[in-house]
Amino acid sequence: MSPNSPKKEYSRKDFTSDQEVRWCPGCGDYAILAAVQRTLPSLGSTPENTVFISGIGCSSRFPYYMNTYGFHTIHGRAPAVATGVKLANPELDVWVITGDGDGLSIGGNHLLHVLRRNVDLQILLFNNQIYGLTKGQYSPTSQVGKVTPSSPLGSIDQPVVPTRFALGAGATFVARAFDISKKLPEALTAAREHKGAAFIEILQNCPVFNDGVFDLVTDRKTGPAYQLWLEHGQPMTFGANGGKGLRFNTETLSLEVVTIGEDGVTEQDIVIHDETNHQLAWMLTDLPNVVALGVLYRHLGPVYNESVETQRELAMDQFGDPDLHALLRQGHTWTVT
Repeated sequence: MSPNSPKKEYSRKDFTSDQEVRWCPGCGDYAILAAVQRTLPSLGSTPENTVFISGIGCSSRFPYYMNTYGFHTIHGRAPAVATGVKLANPELDVWVITGDGDGLSIGGNHLLHVLRRNVDLQILLFNNQIYGLTKGQYSPTSQVGKVTPSSPLGSIDQPVVPTRFALGAGATFVARAFDISKKLPEALTAAREHKGAAFIEILQNCPVFNDGVFDLVTDRKTGPAYQLWLEHGQPMTFGANGGKGLRFNTETLSLEVVTIGEDGVTEQDIVIHDETNHQLAWMLTDLPNVVALGVLYRHLGPVYNESVETQRELAMDQFGDPDLHALLRQGHTWTVT
């Protein structure tokens, strides 16, 4: 294509591979896949410049269904592989696909480090609060009391809150959405536009082993009463006609759900969302009777792959061109003839 040729307009079809999509009927992964395929063209992404990297689990089949580059790696190690890809070619648009089992159990260490380093990539963590691929064992995010083949008397583990984990690891972008939400593309877009590691927890239904676990939030009729969609600089209201909101309780130093117009509560009492406030984001991760959705936290910080490139250039200035042959033969070496 010549420099003067018109830029190609991409569509969802250009990001859809020829592979048969094989998830259980009703799985939330279908909706997430469709959202990603629809969103990428609007971001100016191209198939040849995009990479999807996954670990192990139902969600990790994702790269097969994208007409992009991709790696289906090993359990929990997708962040490590993705870091290597981004360092080797910083121009690539790198996406990590993981699940609550893959990313927060054996992969917790790798997820922590890709977040604290702030590598410039996007991480989508599908959370269905169960191990689906291996037939329904409880996962790091399963609720206390969850009865599964591996917890027949009910899980006694305290669950991990994925967004809280990300904030604790030093993530510079943390968001939450759910599989069938029409606003999921907005979260994907915000993550892609962020410079650094962007983490999105996606609540996702497993119709076989944990069906309906998020119905309270995702049901089209009752769900809106429990969905708090965050908008920077706007009051945190939700429910029918925005009649409920979050107020800061000065006694407990926490956020509480209130009804505007009751007990003297006015709109002036409702907290304004500030996505740059780390403490506020922490409180939003785990609220009673409502789920915060959208961008919880966002700020700019040093980007790891850019820092690596800067350090490489400094090393070149100080030591000159690298000589692997000389490096391997320095110090105590000998030759066997």
